[in-house]
Amino acid sequence: MIKSMTGFASLTREDEFATLSVSVKAVNHRFLDTQFRLPPMLPALESRVRTLLQKRVARGRVELVVSCQLRTPSVPTVELNESFARALSSALDLARERGLITGTLAPGDLLRLPQAITVRERAAELTPDLEVLLLNAIETAVDQALAELDTMRTREGGHLRVDLDSRRTLLGEMVERVNVAADEGREALERRLRERVAELSVDLPVDHALVAQEVVRLAARSDISEEVTRFRGHLAHWQMLCDADEPCGRKLDFLLQEMNREVNTIGSKADGLGVSEVVIAAKAELEKMREQVQNVE
Repeated sequence: MIKSMTGFASLTREDEFATLSVSVKAVNHRFLDTQFRLPPMLPALESRVRTLLQKRVARGRVELVVSCQLRTPSVPTVELNESFARALSSALDLARERGLITGTLAPGDLLRLPQAITVRERAAELTPDLEVLLLNAIETAVDQALAELDTMRTREGGHLRVDLDSRRTLLGEMVERVNVAADEGREALERRLRERVAELSVDLPVDHALVAQEVVRLAARSDISEEVTRFRGHLAHWQMLCDADEPCGRKLDFLLQEMNREVNTIGSKADGLGVSEVVIAAKAELEKMREQVQNVE
């Protein structure tokens, strides 16, 4: 089955416990490369997310981001910088002894000094029950986002399939044209050789059996029937891979290498009018298909 490796999906879910956001982006890559950015308060989440992703994606670089904003109110914490407070108290005592100031250090004085007291918001700790609820909710949201990503990749894969199928059909037609031209070229070669031998035999004795063997040998060197048969087999295998359910991008890439090898051999062996032109056009189509297959999962 042809799926594109590129796609994007995002969603946001809200309930009484939290607001969840999930985004997933996929681009081309030779293998499966995953990058996760997940809430640190849920260390067990990564293994679940990885399992979900691997069920839907076989190849590509995938970046998945999950954010979780709890509705549980945060807990304020107040921290006293004791060393600063002691140093400040000592300095004030010395100033009072020298008559520079009067009075004592009040709590309000410390609050006006950011170095003395720090107030922070600390997120409420997760209870075991809340952690289970969050894990399940995030897992459901991630699965839905991956389903949307898969839909997009499948839709784009359909467009790729249309283009590749048309090029595959064109390649098949080109190879058949080369096959016909090569047969005509081989027959013309045999005819020229026999005519030349007939001209020479007027003045020189000729071993016709030896000449016949040489003609057959030269004709066999330009025979491309094996290459054409293998190429037809590659085209049929291509169709089978595209119709199967599993990802086929890497296998299609390998098939293109094999088809390119057959075309090169055909170009070096075949003789006939128009053979070189069709071979060059076929190689150009194979290169266009190779570029498209780089987008196939």
